[in-house]
Amino acid sequence: MKTETIEPGSYSISELAQEFGITTRAIRFYEDKGLLSPARRGQARVYSPEDRVRLMLILRGKRLGFSLDESREIIDMYDPAHGNVEQLQRLLQYIEQKRAQLQQQLRDIHSLMEELDRAEARARAALSSDQRKNPS
Repeated sequence: MKTETIEPGSYSISELAQEFGITTRAIRFYEDKGLLSPARRGQARVYSPEDRVRLMLILRGKRLGFSLDESREIIDMYDPAHGNVEQLQRLLQYIEQKRAQLQQQLRDIHSLMEELDRAEARARAALSSDQRKNPS
């Protein structure tokens, strides 16, 4: 979906924003955080295929619930010469941590739902008792 490509094999900020369904402001935010480093041609940002892949990985990490620092750490560990073993091990660590966090949140939600059920039952019982005492 290239429309206004600056150079063959490169991407403009609007092309990436359109492709990934995000705003140009979001891309600039990732750039400000040091996650993306596009080249400059005058005032224009020129993104390489590597920048595009990094953006895709940043957004994937976000969908998985990773912080930007966690995503950066995993992305920066890319080392195909050594099979990306350390990168994959770190990814698995973060997945385990995220899963444990979500399981705790799920337990907390179940507990809260039970407390709401009890509060609702007490309120309904009190209303029912009042209506029997004071029929209108």
